[in-house]
Amino acid sequence: MASLATPITLACGITLPNRIAKSAMTEGLADPCNRATPAHATLYRRWAEGGLGLSITGNIQIDRQHLERPGNIALAGPQDADAIAALSGLATAARSKGGAVFAQLSHAGRQTPASVNPHPGAASAIAVALPGKQFGTPEPLTESEIEVLIARFGAAAAHCREAGFSGVQLHAAHGYLLSGFLSPLANRRTDRWGGSLENRARFLIAAVRAARAATASDFGIAVKLNSADFQRGGFATHESVAVAQMLQAEGVDFLELSGGNYEQPRMMDSNGLSEGEQRSARREAYFLAEAERLREAVKLPLMVTGGFRSAAAMQAALGSGACDLIGVARPLCVEVDGPNLLLQNAEHVLPSMESQLRLGPGLLAPNSRFALVRMLNGFGVQAWFCLQLLRIAAGQQPDRQFPVWKALSRYQAREQEMARALVR
Repeated sequence: MASLATPITLACGITLPNRIAKSAMTEGLADPCNRATPAHATLYRRWAEGGLGLSITGNIQIDRQHLERPGNIALAGPQDADAIAALSGLATAARSKGGAVFAQLSHAGRQTPASVNPHPGAASAIAVALPGKQFGTPEPLTESEIEVLIARFGAAAAHCREAGFSGVQLHAAHGYLLSGFLSPLANRRTDRWGGSLENRARFLIAAVRAARAATASDFGIAVKLNSADFQRGGFATHESVAVAQMLQAEGVDFLELSGGNYEQPRMMDSNGLSEGEQRSARREAYFLAEAERLREAVKLPLMVTGGFRSAAAMQAALGSGACDLIGVARPLCVEVDGPNLLLQNAEHVLPSMESQLRLGPGLLAPNSRFALVRMLNGFGVQAWFCLQLLRIAAGQQPDRQFPVWKALSRYQAREQEMARALVR
């Protein structure tokens, strides 16, 4: 039976020293030209020292006009030597203690902020159904534009291999472009890129093939996929199983399972463990039941991310065979050494940051019946974690006492400043 400390060798030949993986978290550390910076290297070196078997970067965009936020790294078109050297600094730092590093490749699609692009390309002209007009008004991509983007996924994978990454992960979850094409709600196309599941998955499969063709057999190719969008009429669990089978046929190295999007942010559930509390693996991991259903259909390695806090629940999930890798994200913004502690102590529980946040009088209830209130709460908590990440990247310690309401205002001010500084 695999344990957290058991190495695993992927189909590409890469061996991960343990089963703990850092799932992607947006860093916001790129320069105004969307290139990696020394702060990335500081951050990923610190996480490597914390004992990770695998690091997956925050989304690296294949198009500078479709960022998830202004501080994203972007790989678009030919990359000069300085850009590759900067990206190499991140990869070298992440691999400095023996773990592997995959670059998450993405395109924000209709979830591109309006400050970045007021008219982003998407599957269809279906806007994000959230108040506040934070996102641009989407315009359907033409077939020729889709083909260009497929080629860009391949080119970006080649750049990542040149920079020293172990592999890439294509982001087909959380409502971004590839995920949007999979969703019947966001994809209303009537051409060969829409309609049937085979058509809606065509973009993703083509991007996987492009990444493989542009690299080599010893370079990892992975995919992050929603188990479901958790929206009526959206990408459903049985469709996720079918797409996973398609990806297995393409020979991907592992599949990370998540769920939700900005409209239904199941991946950002804020109901974590209370301090020291032990829960069952099923209650602790948001998507474990979906992974169990998927395991019946595919044999490729599965990574489950979302909610894991205790070493006991992680071990139980591995022991059940439901997954092969344990994804951890937000806890690493507070307990950087968490992986080593989990590996050393079978009773260790990662901090439940949600129970420690000082919500303050300015942040309203996360379960409010008002969508705007729920959205502000979700973005406030996300801002808090982003600021902790920035502290680590600056060589500082996390500040657990920083109020969420202040984090939200500081985060928004920083994002606006970075948007104005972008070199177009």
